[in-house]
Amino acid sequence: MKQRIALLGSTGSIGVQTLDIVRENPGRFEVRVLTACKNWERLAAQARAFDADTAVIADKRFYQPLRDALAGTDTKVYAGEEAVAQVAAGGDTDVVVNALVGYAGLAPTVAALSKGKKLALANKESLVVGGEHVMRLSAEHRAPILPVDSEHSAIFQCLQGERAPVRRLLITCSGGALRDLPREELAHVTVEQALRHPQWSMGAKITIDSSTLVNKGFEVIEAHWLFGTPASKIDVLLHPESIVHSMVEFEDGAVKAQLGSPDMRLPISYALLYPDRADRPGERFDFLQHPSLTFSAVDRAKYPALDLAYDCLARGGTAACTMNAANEVAVGAFLARRCAWTDIVRTIEHALAHTSFTAAPSLDDYARSDAEARTQAAAFLSL
Repeated sequence: MKQRIALLGSTGSIGVQTLDIVRENPGRFEVRVLTACKNWERLAAQARAFDADTAVIADKRFYQPLRDALAGTDTKVYAGEEAVAQVAAGGDTDVVVNALVGYAGLAPTVAALSKGKKLALANKESLVVGGEHVMRLSAEHRAPILPVDSEHSAIFQCLQGERAPVRRLLITCSGGALRDLPREELAHVTVEQALRHPQWSMGAKITIDSSTLVNKGFEVIEAHWLFGTPASKIDVLLHPESIVHSMVEFEDGAVKAQLGSPDMRLPISYALLYPDRADRPGERFDFLQHPSLTFSAVDRAKYPALDLAYDCLARGGTAACTMNAANEVAVGAFLARRCAWTDIVRTIEHALAHTSFTAAPSLDDYARSDAEARTQAAAFLSL
């Protein structure tokens, strides 16, 4: 029986690669729902190609162009962020792939889990912002969360069949586009430099997050919630080759690693097909092409965002929500060439110092914290 998919963020990098997996496995999947933020042209083309039942454009300004583009089809068209959350909870799908970017992914994650949906999660901000709430919903509604991030997929794979206690999770880090740039040159980093990732092809936001290591800090928080591992047992290692996607060390000293080419289709397919694996005839890793794998410690002075994320995890409450909101504003400003690359972390630090903190937040508290942090960040950057 085919799995019926709701793909949130279908026009982005993860969304497009998810549809590649669907094409490779036509007997396993049926695309029912597709959503995008603004790219109505690609959304319309995808809806036609996959004969989707529903297409949602989050930005209401593009409702009419999308509706016109899908005229003459049976695809139902909706608009607005509320509609994205509603289709995530819809009754005619089996699995929700949340490939949205940023805080916008939290509400659809909550909606999907509340209806007991299997969730293939690429939106790390759902757990960064509301990890305790999200994991509680998953447990209460017996709704499995399958990680799509390559690092968390690797850890998940390493844990399969294991009952022994975990000594450490070892999250690997490519170092991003600026890993070989001296610290004294960071103040002059251009948008083009920061977007030039040496291994992965990703969207602009996550590529910038990779360059600051905000993304890696968020992955530490995500790992804490997904695997119930305290921060003291989660380490980050610089691994420029991006071949070892992450590792798990057990109490007896054994270390398991998941290796492979830097291709997001592998963790996507594993999340969708679990406990099965996809048959991808073209995928053959050649160790002879990678005779040397190197690891080193992260330069915490060059990348202060990593320690900020650990601090937010230790504080709990709305701290990580504040960090995420400030980061979204600052990254948007950097991409628009309205601030320096180094201003991204400075903005996060300012927001954490000046935004109200709630120790035991509700979903409404997260929303208030997100809004307040964005206001603080915008004021700090004079936007």
